[in-house]
Amino acid sequence: MCGRYVMARAVGDLVAEAEAEADANLELRQSWNVAPTSDVPVVLERVIDGAAVRQVHVARWGLVPGWAKDISVGVRAFNARSETLLEKPTFREAVLARRCAVPMEGYYEWQAGPAGTRRPYFVRRADGRLHWFAGLYEWWADPALAAGDPNRWLLSASVITLASPEPDSADPALRTLGELHDRMPLPLSGQDLDAWIAPGTLNATAALGLLSRVLGNAYAAAGSWMIQPASPAVGNVRHDGPWLLDADADPRTEAGAVLF
Repeated sequence: MCGRYVMARAVGDLVAEAEAEADANLELRQSWNVAPTSDVPVVLERVIDGAAVRQVHVARWGLVPGWAKDISVGVRAFNARSETLLEKPTFREAVLARRCAVPMEGYYEWQAGPAGTRRPYFVRRADGRLHWFAGLYEWWADPALAAGDPNRWLLSASVITLASPEPDSADPALRTLGELHDRMPLPLSGQDLDAWIAPGTLNATAALGLLSRVLGNAYAAAGSWMIQPASPAVGNVRHDGPWLLDADADPRTEAGAVLF
């Protein structure tokens, strides 16, 4: 699963690493506790004057399909299971024509413990570079606003997930990941990233083929990830700051933390 993550890169650094372009007015808020319904960066490609152009946009995390009556649908659609993308009405059209990459510096996952306890961990790349996870995006028109209103259109996105490696995997890194949780976000790298966000509409067969290709390379990409304990305070969305990556941090002494 992916329900909280870190995205604290400056706009310029993100644009450079994505090899993309962005509007000069693009604003991204640094956060070490990004939660569903927050504004998040996404990378997608559009055809402009006959050429594919890679761009960085800001989207609401929680996909709102065009047919939705209101944005509340997105609250339940921040993740999309890879196994059922073409079966679920919420994601069916997006996987054929509106695929994107969701950049993260790392994500949090909670591991179940004894007596119903849960401990948060932070999952990141060993090389410190951004994760690029497979995502879907949609544009939704607010029926309450006039056609010419610049605020009428909402861009939203979802992160695709897959089953984690088996907890008894021979690879130590994959075994740890499998022990952490039974779901993980779907990574993109190299040519998989290029193919996933390439503009154009696919038929169902082609979309499944592309998805299968990305899924087939997922565990190889995850084999270099690192997992470290995080502060339990990350469970409160009002907490934010780099101190959340310190398992021993005390929220009562951190600037911007909520006092208990």
